Amino acid sequence: MDDKQKNNVLKNLSELLRQQKGMIMDANRSDMLAYPDMDASMRDRLKVDENKIEGMIRSLEEVAAQADPEGRVIYEFVREDGLRITNRTVPFGTILIIYESRPDVTIEAAATAFKAGNRILLKGGKESTHTNLLLTRLWQEALTLNGADKSWVTYLHVSREETRKLIRENSHNVDLIIPRGGEGLIRFVQENTSVPVIVSGRGNNFLYIDADADFDMAVRLVINGKKRISVCNAIDKVAMSRQLPELRKKITMLATALQAKGIEVWGNREVVSLCNTVREENDAATLCEEYLAPKIYLTLVDDLPEATAMINRYSGGHSAVIVTRDAAKAGRFMQEVDCAAVYHNASSRFTDGGQFGVGAEIAISTQKLHFRGPLGAQELVTNKWFVYGEGHIRE
Repeated sequence: MDDKQKNNVLKNLSELLRQQKGMIMDANRSDMLAYPDMDASMRDRLKVDENKIEGMIRSLEEVAAQADPEGRVIYEFVREDGLRITNRTVPFGTILIIYESRPDVTIEAAATAFKAGNRILLKGGKESTHTNLLLTRLWQEALTLNGADKSWVTYLHVSREETRKLIRENSHNVDLIIPRGGEGLIRFVQENTSVPVIVSGRGNNFLYIDADADFDMAVRLVINGKKRISVCNAIDKVAMSRQLPELRKKITMLATALQAKGIEVWGNREVVSLCNTVREENDAATLCEEYLAPKIYLTLVDDLPEATAMINRYSGGHSAVIVTRDAAKAGRFMQEVDCAAVYHNASSRFTDGGQFGVGAEIAISTQKLHFRGPLGAQELVTNKWFVYGEGHIRE
């Protein structure tokens, strides 16, 4: 499929989404009503409203406007004997995306893989079946309108056991698997397939407030980092320097601001001794946990090296923030913290393909191969060597 045809599919799909808004929201209501006891985090991920549909439409338009990821020359070399060697980007082939709760993945992640020339197999959770099936039907309508095989985007409406068998046996000849969900799903895929896997890892993001921080700014960044509890770029842990002036007052300010937003504030014994409205939790295991809940944990550190070591030990490797006026400290933090995205005086909530200018994302990878951070269409390609000769032989 050439770039024009791919872009026309994406544009037609965006038009179909706009035309079928009411039908999409009706399908989503059926999904929501089928699971009345879901928690707030799952409800936020599952719900599709006008704003979310507009976000899908915008993502499709942004991806269509991007340069074609296929066929880009990475390297070119002509030998003295005239043999021409080029290295160009090519699609992976077939990508299986396994995901939970989020119907927008059916549009945005699939669009990213499709733009890069890949075929897409989608396997969503049972809680979003009605929405996902409708969105896939719109995908296939857009493909058909452009003379393309509708199997370019296929939804696997199969049981959990059938999905596990597919992962183990690779019965669909998948070239790449991207699991988007909890640690249990990711671990199962990694341990039960021979197919390459891109891990869209957990959040559990840390924000470090340095002794030389604008504290009002720090409070705003923490609040914004907890604005949505269901997203992987949310802040779960705040490490504060023990050298902060008026530390007791500032812990109380931060805790009060968070509690006013309905967020539970927890901390260890040392933090609680400075602010008795903080709930006590002394088990260090909480530092590893991604909450996906209106909860945040406060802790104290002596200095930047201790904060960096804590983040590298306990975080999910997703995003980390330093709040400081000291540019040298910020630079050291950003170099030494082992996360896909690092921030100086900015909210972790920007870790998102759309916010980073890459359009829709298929995942936010927390591993170092094949790529790290938000994966857009430009990253969903691999490479191939093309060698052109005229009867050349190697002596």
